[in-house]
Amino acid sequence: MGERRSTSQSLVSWTRLRPYAMISPAILVFCLFFIYPIGYMVYLSFHDWNFVSPTKEFIGTANFTYLLSNLEFREVIVNSFIYTFFTVFLTIGISLLLALWLNRGGAIYSFLQASIFSPHITSLVSVSMLWMWIMDADYGLLNWALNLIGIESIPWLTSPDYALTSLIMVAVWKGIGFNTLVFIAGLQSIPKDLYEAAELDHTPPWRRFLRITVPMLSPTLFFLTIIGIINSFQVFETINLMTEGGPINSTNTFVYYIYQYGFQFFKIGYASAAGVILLVILSVLTVIYFKVLSKKVHYR
Repeated sequence: MGERRSTSQSLVSWTRLRPYAMISPAILVFCLFFIYPIGYMVYLSFHDWNFVSPTKEFIGTANFTYLLSNLEFREVIVNSFIYTFFTVFLTIGISLLLALWLNRGGAIYSFLQASIFSPHITSLVSVSMLWMWIMDADYGLLNWALNLIGIESIPWLTSPDYALTSLIMVAVWKGIGFNTLVFIAGLQSIPKDLYEAAELDHTPPWRRFLRITVPMLSPTLFFLTIIGIINSFQVFETINLMTEGGPINSTNTFVYYIYQYGFQFFKIGYASAAGVILLVILSVLTVIYFKVLSKKVHYR
């Protein structure tokens, strides 16, 4: 009798532990490749280390104090917010308009959807090289087209006044395809009877868009906006290849700034402190975004 009770208790215990045992590999990987690097970055942010010396000197909050008082870093913060704001909202706005236009049947529209999506699956290295040629101040295709209509050549990548705008253009061009297809999927999931009822009530198209399309697309808008904000703050490849943070620090953003001080200047503690600040900013923005807008998302 005692053996049966012991076996029964063992089965109950295993039944309770089995879900945790099944997800333990994923938890282990998550802790090893996400939680541990973040914790180690926070640890390094309080030290002075050159990536070579076997010892790390504890300096407290000195890295953070210098960062927040550094004019160059303030410019990086401003550049990052400007880049993120215009990239996210231009991409979403243009993608929504394209989705409304392409959300119909026919081979030509299927071809256009595939064409618009193609930049998304192209590597950022190839995209950057292509746009460096298009935006070349002397021989670029863009300036050649402007010259045809009587506009003087613009130093797209070599002037502080245009360089950040040029990078935003590249990011919007690359991101439109993915967002457009996601919007099309969202539009096709909206029940047709809502539009039919609105037509019977003689509701104008603009009111149908604001009262039906936008609320029903709110989960899609919510998803694309938060993903766009996170990705824009982490931009690196285009800056590294096209401008290297210049001219005059006008295109330097968080991740490239961290790369510079970590792997070019070997100031690991300083770069880690910048990484911690980026983590805090993204966390705060995400929490605010969820708190403010999650209640306005309409889930069917």
